[in-house]
Amino acid sequence: MHIYFSGIGGTAIGPLALISKQAGYEVSGSDANHTQYIDYLKKGGVNDVHIGQTREAIAEVHARKLIDWFVYTSALPITNPDHPELVFCKDNHIRTSKRDELLNEILTQKHLKLMAIAGTHGKTTTTAMAIWLFKQLDLPVSYSLGAKINFGDMGHYEPSSEYFVYECDEFDRNFLAFHPHLSIISGVAWDHHEIFPTKENYNQAFGDFLNQSQKAVLWQEDAKNLGLPEADTKLTIESYENLQITDIKLAGLYNRRDAWLVVKAVGLLTGEPQEKLIQLMNDFPGVSRRFEKLADNLYTDYAHTPEKITGAMSVALETLEKMSGRPRAQVLMESKETSSNASEPYQAYGEREAQKITPESAKPGLVVIYEPLTNRRMHYMKDQHCGIFTGVDTLYWVPSYLAREDPSQTILSPAQLIEYLDDKTKALAKPMKLDENLRKTIETHLKNGDLVLALSGGSAGSLDDWLRRNFTG
Repeated sequence: MHIYFSGIGGTAIGPLALISKQAGYEVSGSDANHTQYIDYLKKGGVNDVHIGQTREAIAEVHARKLIDWFVYTSALPITNPDHPELVFCKDNHIRTSKRDELLNEILTQKHLKLMAIAGTHGKTTTTAMAIWLFKQLDLPVSYSLGAKINFGDMGHYEPSSEYFVYECDEFDRNFLAFHPHLSIISGVAWDHHEIFPTKENYNQAFGDFLNQSQKAVLWQEDAKNLGLPEADTKLTIESYENLQITDIKLAGLYNRRDAWLVVKAVGLLTGEPQEKLIQLMNDFPGVSRRFEKLADNLYTDYAHTPEKITGAMSVALETLEKMSGRPRAQVLMESKETSSNASEPYQAYGEREAQKITPESAKPGLVVIYEPLTNRRMHYMKDQHCGIFTGVDTLYWVPSYLAREDPSQTILSPAQLIEYLDDKTKALAKPMKLDENLRKTIETHLKNGDLVLALSGGSAGSLDDWLRRNFTG
């Protein structure tokens, strides 16, 4: 079977193309732009890839070898329903689908059990953690995830594997196409408002997903919010208060919680002792764009929702504590949950009770550069940033990364969005642009010994991309 992948250089489609090649299918594809992952695919034997997505180009591929299946990203029919490749395939009666249909085909044909990781935040890291444990246990595993790891490919098919570990995204209700053998829910907080107009719609989708899962591991808080009965025997419901979580020594509260869910899930599937799994998990090396070090004291993180930002801040503050020896790394989420107003979380940081600490008054400091992901999301979340930057010394807010926008919505500027912050954070915040001034400002902070953390969920042209071009070789 000949499968053509549109957007083959992306982190969602690309790994599936590689998996398909390894599973014995003939693979070709295209992308609007050249990416590093396309070079990687070619090294893996996927050579029939062209840049530019035109009717003429796909027609030429089809003429050489009839295309049986056209696979596209979830966003394509939303952003460009008249995409020339999609129109060509419909005109020529070629089967078309999102990636979920093809993955289900592979799962069926190769007799694989699906371990699905879903949730608003933490999916990629949690998926990588599961893959890590399987590999450390020397158990063959097939998988797909949306970020680079240093212990394997982003996607891989292993013929002798029993399980397929998959980062199962809720965007466009993608995860509802699957019936997992076991699911992990890393956390649920309303997102993708263009797909789920209300919180109830969003929660219902997760409830439906869990109904389709044979087993599931999730937090008590999420089970309660989703209205799930704790007596349901197919659910393994965990509490944040479980003291065994402290046996996991990874940096960052959210990382430790994600790791705990994986330990429980892999234990259910393999029967391996919990103590052994925790020991293996403590050596987890991390994932690209999840508190990824770009240079000395310069880090980038994919965080773009309040929960993800809180998680990234937790890791940053713990890292800063190790750098300075000062007690700054308190549990952000717990302090936020127990606060009745936006200023109270600041009381968790001992020395800050007496004074506002700035990079000038205490070294090293925490500097955050924040690029919101989509203007559309900011219209929903603009008032949800109070307290989530707790512990920052300086906050630089750059323009939102634009993608899949609603043209009827006003573009909210950094200055406008800063006004929604609590007073203490607002006093530390400054609008900036991706320009020479920002580059020099970052260099100054790095020379001063500050920890600089960039929060950026975009791709080409994003803050993350800009930093890599300006601060890496």
